[in-house]
Amino acid sequence: MSVVSQQDRVAGAWDFSAVHSAITFSVPYLVASFRGSFEEVEATFVDGKLSGAAVVSSVDVKDESLAAHLMSAEFFDADNHPEITFTSDELKINGDNVQLDGELTIKGVTAALHATGTLEGPTEDFMGNTRLGFTLKAMIDRTAYGVSWNADLPSGGRALSDDVELTAELEFIQAA
Repeated sequence: MSVVSQQDRVAGAWDFSAVHSAITFSVPYLVASFRGSFEEVEATFVDGKLSGAAVVSSVDVKDESLAAHLMSAEFFDADNHPEITFTSDELKINGDNVQLDGELTIKGVTAALHATGTLEGPTEDFMGNTRLGFTLKAMIDRTAYGVSWNADLPSGGRALSDDVELTAELEFIQAA
């Protein structure tokens, strides 16, 4: 019986499955959390190295006026910075748990990012393809990337938290 190392589970090249993937964010706002997602994302995964991008103008929120505000320089500055990118440095796998370290770039500012999550697979689907899935979460300080809009509240405090939770649910199919 052969023993497969944790890194061997993800060896080789994997094709991104955009239809089964999502990049979302959540940030506390006033008394609840504000959520959004990016509809246009791409990713590559080769020999344990993950990289990807989200098109800023593809942000999806429940209010068109808010979506327009997110495109402004107070938030993502989409005219000057049309993509948010990520490149990994190291992936650690322990069973189904993963830790991923790399660099996230928003508005031209690059900073280290540490994400944790789970790995599903590899598993064979009903069409004979081998699939691999990640769910990764990370917390960032949006102001470190120049995403600085906020408003003072009459009773003190600020309307929008600086802390943003990022979630990436990514699926890959083993390349032929």
